[in-house]
Amino acid sequence: MIIARSPLRISLGGGGTDLPSYYRHHEGFLIAASIDRYVYITLQKTFEQQLIVKYSQVERVPNAKSLRHPIVREALTLLGMENEHLEITSIADIPTGSGLGSSGSFTVALLKALHTLNDNLVSRNDLAEQACHIEIDRLNEPIGKQDQYIAAYGGITCFRFTKDDRVVIEPLRISTETMCRLQTNFLLFHTGISRKANSILKEQNDKTLETNQDMVDNLHYVKEMGFRSKEAFESGELHEIGAIMHEHWQHKKKRSKAMSSPQIDEWYKFALENGAIGGKVIGAGGGGFLMLYSEDTDRLRAAMAGAGVREVGFRLEAEGTSTIVL
Repeated sequence: MIIARSPLRISLGGGGTDLPSYYRHHEGFLIAASIDRYVYITLQKTFEQQLIVKYSQVERVPNAKSLRHPIVREALTLLGMENEHLEITSIADIPTGSGLGSSGSFTVALLKALHTLNDNLVSRNDLAEQACHIEIDRLNEPIGKQDQYIAAYGGITCFRFTKDDRVVIEPLRISTETMCRLQTNFLLFHTGISRKANSILKEQNDKTLETNQDMVDNLHYVKEMGFRSKEAFESGELHEIGAIMHEHWQHKKKRSKAMSSPQIDEWYKFALENGAIGGKVIGAGGGGFLMLYSEDTDRLRAAMAGAGVREVGFRLEAEGTSTIVL
């Protein structure tokens, strides 16, 4: 049996500029960090003459062409494994629709498991690119490249997306002290609202392709905040990070009316009144997780718990996607 795991992620600056509709004209830049919440894929050959795929549903089909699960179908087809008799199971620490990049993590973990089965040595870059090819090119999802790349590489990482579709990767250069403060001062709260990112991202994607100036200017500004975040992280000015996050969230909400909700706005305002310096909804928006930066975390935790908002603890991780063979 092969077990692959890919980390989920939080975005720390520049999110939204990783969509091809933007970076192919203007280049993109963002900072992302992987966390110790994972998507797991287990894979083994089966004696049954069928392909078995277990997720929220169970599919038993003669070959990959018959699968309803689009990512599994396309991954097997891409690697020439359409007729393999396998049992593939996926589980995750966090439910889908959470805004933590679970779809990209799933795709990367699946590809890593399949390559391991075939004894293929595959680089992190190739894993990420194959995952992007499946989701963006083959399935035409209106998404970016952030999730696949941070799942493959892990760590706190800067990504630059070039006009010719290359992704330039470099680690964020922060001190151990800053890393410890970062770990302590960032909190995640689950809104209890599940949503599909595609509709919100499609609106951004369509407006960018139409050269909607408000959308393009918004993404320019968010990219600039990504560069400012990099400077603040590397200089240890984490209070500034909280302020940038607040500014980012105000701009991010302008991209779509579905980005927030009255309930999320109420929780965010309440958090600012109880020790948060800034924050934002992680991912495309509309629900999932609210990430907050605070230098008075005890006060903020108590207030949010009193408001009935559940905190989900996490640690930053640096391994990226990995496998074990049993």
